[in-house]
Amino acid sequence: MPFTPDLVDELNILARFDLASPLHGLKIHKTAAPEVVAATQRLHAKGLLTQIDGGYLTSLGRDAAENAQAALTILDSLPMAAHG
Repeated sequence: MPFTPDLVDELNILARFDLASPLHGLKIHKTAAPEVVAATQRLHAKGLLTQIDGGYLTSLGRDAAENAQAALTILDSLPMAAHG
């Protein structure tokens, strides 16, 4: 299953969370880009966020954010040297 634009928007929201502190949430204002507002609402509907406008990660949301951020770290790293 390829990443759809909606899933990419949701992953970008999950990437914004500071996993070092569970006390840091997100507040997505209604004036944010429509795709950001919609992605946040979908994450809430899926049970990953505590509030429709962000809030905190649920337990499932934390798992998703950890995996999303790990994948981003791997994919954003420098390419490995070619094997000779």
